[in-house]
Amino acid sequence: MTNPHIPSVSVSYARNGSSSKVNALGMRPMQERAYGHRGEQYLLIKSPPASGKSRALMFIALDKLHNQKLKQAIIVVPEKTIGASFHDEPLTQSGFFADWRVEPKWNLCDAPGSENGGKVKSLGAFLQSEDRILICTHATFRFAVDQFGVEAFDDRLIAVDEFHHVSANPDNKLGMHLGQFINRDRTHIVAMTGSYFRGDAEAVLAPQDEAKFDTVTYTYYEQLNGYEHLKQLDIGYFFYSGSYTDSILRALDPGEKTIIHIPNVNSRESTQDKLKEVEHIIEELGKWQGIDAATGFQLARTSDGRILRIADLVDDDPSKRERVAAALLNRQLRFDFSRHAPYGPKWQI
Repeated sequence: MTNPHIPSVSVSYARNGSSSKVNALGMRPMQERAYGHRGEQYLLIKSPPASGKSRALMFIALDKLHNQKLKQAIIVVPEKTIGASFHDEPLTQSGFFADWRVEPKWNLCDAPGSENGGKVKSLGAFLQSEDRILICTHATFRFAVDQFGVEAFDDRLIAVDEFHHVSANPDNKLGMHLGQFINRDRTHIVAMTGSYFRGDAEAVLAPQDEAKFDTVTYTYYEQLNGYEHLKQLDIGYFFYSGSYTDSILRALDPGEKTIIHIPNVNSRESTQDKLKEVEHIIEELGKWQGIDAATGFQLARTSDGRILRIADLVDDDPSKRERVAAALLNRQLRFDFSRHAPYGPKWQI
């Protein structure tokens, strides 16, 4: 196996700061590029994480509502935590013609209730209201389309974040619904993704549907080269046999802040028991010490006595996951960890 301290690929960047510069309307380069295509009925935005896709959508959606005569905008995200990316933004302070404002009752990612119960009823009430913007999860949207039909969404914008969750496979409900919307041709669709491919090799869209989309691409190189402080990016590739959980510490350095994305439960590498996989990784990292009362983080003591704080976002229990997610967003807690932890904060996800 390759020494994990020797990167397989190393890339240096110009650090020209271009990706964070804004124009007279408060738009960064990617957002300005996407906004230039705001008149398209079907728009696909391919852009890296942290490049500003959520803000780009705000600009585009507001133009469609104010200048293109669409009734409403429905923003569809894969999970509730991502709904926070679409909270209110005072865009006029930076030169845009309108602010992004979502009535609290229409951000269903912040609301209690089940995805296929009260939230679907709320979405139905929104469709009958005079309000303009709603945020919900993919699941809520799928159930709502099943209940109300595609025609209930006529003359509205449907914006789908993390678009690679869609599949042309008939078993993918969100993909099936989007195909129906495109066939009816009465909605505008904005699709956003950082990776326009799926690990299962399924096509995201059927070829005839994909051909209708105007595509805006902002590359990883443009984004990374435009940062001001990023000097170098190292990427390592490591090979294993057997279960990935038995080999992960051969590549993982527990002394570094780390994010671990475990395989999707439908993938070949998954054991189909994601909770046991997380438990095994924690056991490999150190001896379990309980749960931090302030954050819900798992605590593990390494063989050299360090305490790792592990933010587990794999567990679907809402009471656990929402508590951990809130701690990750809490700036004061992050500051306290950096100041008080004897070896600095250790964030393993």
